[in-house]
Amino acid sequence: MASETSTTTAAPPAAEATEALWPYLLWGVLLGFVFTRAEVVSWFRIQEMFRFQAFHMYGIIGSAVAVGAAGVALLKRFDVTSRAGRPMAFPTDEFRAPGTQFWLGGAAFGLGWGLLGACPGPIYVLLGNGLTVMIVAVAAALAGVAAYGALRPHLPHS
Repeated sequence: MASETSTTTAAPPAAEATEALWPYLLWGVLLGFVFTRAEVVSWFRIQEMFRFQAFHMYGIIGSAVAVGAAGVALLKRFDVTSRAGRPMAFPTDEFRAPGTQFWLGGAAFGLGWGLLGACPGPIYVLLGNGLTVMIVAVAAALAGVAAYGALRPHLPHS
């Protein structure tokens, strides 16, 4: 009888879960157009940034950080819930200095970004814009994710 009164909720059917992702796909496509028009995915703009030759990318990144920080502050202030009605939770842990794994991971990510001339998001935009050489970059990114997944149990995590 106890099982009949259980209040557990079942996972949504696959069709409903897929439909819920459509807005994010559309936002991603829109963001791809914006990245293209703003030249965020331009290899030349990225190289200018790494060579400290232009403010363009720093301005875009800085404004994104400012908008993100303001958005998080507003979410916290107005106690906003998710579309599913769940409260949004933000970590309240005290600051801890990054460990070695963060410095090594950041260095590997930065070197890959600098050598390739694109970070993970724009790789897909460049591929969508017809730069077929990015197939190699996508394959390498997926191989890196697979390698991390395989090695994760043996890596230090904080």
